[in-house]
Amino acid sequence: MGTEACKAISAAPDMELVAEIRRGDPLERLVEAGVEVAVELTRPDSVMGNLEFCVRHGISTVVGTSGFDAERIATVREWVDSGATPGVGVLIAPNFCVGAVLMMRFAAQAARFFESVEIVEMHHPNKVDAPSGTAVNTARLLAEARAKAGRGPLPDATETGHEARGLAVEGIPVHAIRLRGLVASQEVMFGNVGELFTIRHDTLDRAAFMPGVLLGIRRVRERPGLTVGLEHFLDLD
Repeated sequence: MGTEACKAISAAPDMELVAEIRRGDPLERLVEAGVEVAVELTRPDSVMGNLEFCVRHGISTVVGTSGFDAERIATVREWVDSGATPGVGVLIAPNFCVGAVLMMRFAAQAARFFESVEIVEMHHPNKVDAPSGTAVNTARLLAEARAKAGRGPLPDATETGHEARGLAVEGIPVHAIRLRGLVASQEVMFGNVGELFTIRHDTLDRAAFMPGVLLGIRRVRERPGLTVGLEHFLDLD
């Protein structure tokens, strides 16, 4: 992802790539290079330290790294809302692919109409976290939509083998598959008596993420504070 992002930024006529930070490089290089917007595409175990450095030094940041739970998001919000570096914007994007963002939006709209819903997310075996950030965010959106519609718990009579039923995220079962040959795919499966409805998105090449990365870079400084989700930059409403 980092390599693809550098290529996309270099090719964009309205952007200049002024620094590439690799593992072990000092973050001070960002300040020395005069970086206005940093793109954080590392690992869950390093993203918070990198992001805190950027915010503290007044560098707006577009984040595509997974691992952001409610506690981490609250911490980042405290950093950007502290007033120490006014005007700094941070975008945390569970997914940069426009199709994936639309998949999450459509799934949230459908959630209130169906009794059952489960998520199956499929990624390459080099991915270090499970479930994916996209799946977690989707589950949260589904749970929120169901709660607003007055939907109760999902029907499930399982008595044994609960570990085979996936990880419950906000009450939504999420199943993670790691398979060689995959890049990133997700299905949201809905069910009612007598009908099934599936929304699926497949990413076949990491180049599909780049329009979203570039959009985030272009707009993050227009929106000071913390933004979670690329959909807020897509003018969907």
